[in-house]
Amino acid sequence: MISIRELRKEDVGILINLINDIAIYHNQEEFVLTNESELLKSAFGDNPRFGVLLAEHDSEVAGYVSYTWNYSIWLGADFMNIDDLFIWEKFRGKGIGEALMFKAKETCKEKKIGRITWEVEENNHRAIQFYKRLGAELQLKGKFRWDI
Repeated sequence: MISIRELRKEDVGILINLINDIAIYHNQEEFVLTNESELLKSAFGDNPRFGVLLAEHDSEVAGYVSYTWNYSIWLGADFMNIDDLFIWEKFRGKGIGEALMFKAKETCKEKKIGRITWEVEENNHRAIQFYKRLGAELQLKGKFRWDI
């Protein structure tokens, strides 16, 4: 059985493992600079900076979706931006990614948020097909990064 819940303080060790594993999956380990202390402060401080929904399959953590709330001056409203969606390999193909995405959508509806955005690597055809199956629309737009 799949259940989705919000991150709790005692889950931060699992979260760092999930973050490291998605980085390994994408061959981007060198970009993970955070640690458990930073995640605790940023998720559970006076002004939480991000949210996480954890998926459990038969009471075992199987994956997560992380997000931030942003504001669009063009839209004139807040929106959710998904940072990561990741399912551990042994749990893939069980509907967990779909359950996480629909829980993120439900979270937005509860907050009267009308849009979710996220990025996908252009060569990640499996993910693109998954998102399209959910009813999401792929918008091609370049993204720059400027490290300061």
